[in-house]
Amino acid sequence: MRKAAVVFVFVTVVLDILALGMIIPVLPRLVEDFVGGDPASAAEVYGLFGTVWALMQFVFSPLLGALSDKLGRRPIILLSNFGLGLDYVLMALAPSIGWLFAGRVLSGITAASISTANAYIADVTPVEQRAGAFGLLGAAFGLGFVLGPAAGGALGSVDPRLPFWVAAGLSLVNGCWGLFVLPESLAVADRRPFSWARANPVGALRMLAERAGLLGLSAVGVLSGLAHEALPSVFVLYAGYRFAWGPMQVGACLAAVGVCSALVQGGLVRLAARRFSNERMLVFGLVFGAAGFVIYGLAEAEWQFWLGVPLMALWGFAGPSLQGLMTQRVDAGEQGRLQGATSSLRGVTGLLGPLLFTQVFALAIDAASGGGLPGAPFLLAGALMVASAALAVSVTRAGST
Repeated sequence: MRKAAVVFVFVTVVLDILALGMIIPVLPRLVEDFVGGDPASAAEVYGLFGTVWALMQFVFSPLLGALSDKLGRRPIILLSNFGLGLDYVLMALAPSIGWLFAGRVLSGITAASISTANAYIADVTPVEQRAGAFGLLGAAFGLGFVLGPAAGGALGSVDPRLPFWVAAGLSLVNGCWGLFVLPESLAVADRRPFSWARANPVGALRMLAERAGLLGLSAVGVLSGLAHEALPSVFVLYAGYRFAWGPMQVGACLAAVGVCSALVQGGLVRLAARRFSNERMLVFGLVFGAAGFVIYGLAEAEWQFWLGVPLMALWGFAGPSLQGLMTQRVDAGEQGRLQGATSSLRGVTGLLGPLLFTQVFALAIDAASGGGLPGAPFLLAGALMVASAALAVSVTRAGST
């Protein structure tokens, strides 16, 4: 039963990311249609959609995490599946930009349950095997990231609202499957009473400061998470400006990134976890992530840029190792709160990162300001990764003494 449950959680994450990826190619088109076909207005509204989605992650991840510590993981995960399915139905039927915006808000809320999926894995996995298990969830992200945009593009060519219907169907069917195969992972004796003081973002983040080692590890995650925002924020703009890439080349590169990431997190992380400590794997992943960003930023030819893809994929060692280290520092009844707090921090980086890296990119290509280094956002991200790796060395050494 435990294996079936873990498979269900894996499939849930795949479908969540798949559904999110499916609407990427069509959501901007729908927004543009609703604003009368004006690309500038569409860009402004679409940017607001992204900001609000990240804000919902920031606010609701701690709430759902605290609820899962009180009620158990099963009801939160299942409610998310059904909620996400109904949300995509709303977006498929949206008659105006306001309804579409409401759907995006609900999507940000229901997608925040991925933190509960992480807590479920922590509940059912021995400490020494958690890095490999979290690596599988990372592979689920990669798989969904590869399949989602491709499927969305194909379905959207038939009807721009069709990807929403398919995403809704997948989420609802998966929720029905979970009713039969997903047992509760959190024992009643380990549950914690619900408290608004712990369920709000400030209260959730306070926990990170109160537990030994969590604050430093959280800072490592914030720095690397902020660096990651360079990719969704400016990758398409950068590739078009520097290499004149169109949708086909961008799609091929994103697919390669997803495949490499899935191979690393779904296979190599599990193998490495048997031989190396979480601390070593964390620093290893961060260093290679920094190297990948530097190659991206300095590449003057396409083949040079492509060299950064497999190196960047090795960054995948860091996330599962960081999760493994952090879950060791709280007991079973606080795993949901921990995952909610870390997801809330990801929401913060999602709010700050796009503004930071797009502004750096604009300045870097502005001839009037002496610009001429379009890879500056990636170089900045590389610097953040170096800082993250240095902090990781310091924190993990302090924790081992």
